[in-house]
Amino acid sequence: MEDVGFLIIRFIVGLYFAAHGAQKAFGWFGGGGPEGTGSFFEQIGIKPGKPMALLAGLGEFVGGILFLLGFLTPLASLLIIIPMIVAIITVHGKNGWFSDKGGIEYNVVLISVALGIMLTGPGEISLDAVWDLFY
Repeated sequence: MEDVGFLIIRFIVGLYFAAHGAQKAFGWFGGGGPEGTGSFFEQIGIKPGKPMALLAGLGEFVGGILFLLGFLTPLASLLIIIPMIVAIITVHGKNGWFSDKGGIEYNVVLISVALGIMLTGPGEISLDAVWDLFY
């Protein structure tokens, strides 16, 4: 059952992270795409905004898909952890802990999940297990 638990965690976190990246990179799911996200990035000091938004969005999208599949799990986890650290530093850190006030709560949860899966492995129901990678 442990492997099913890992699969559920990876699937939900990976799916939502990929969708969040798709908002930035492609404008899907009501997102701003590179233009809108790039404009926001410029406002918070991340320049050049549009290329950085595209890079961030693609990284989050790919990271989410890899995490979901349990493929290249250390890389997938880093593609989740790094943008969450950047989000804490640039946006959420000044708002305290709780997410209802725009704080770091959700970012810390995602970092914890990604780090935990990176350290323990994605479980037997994963492409890393099928191809005997890393763990």
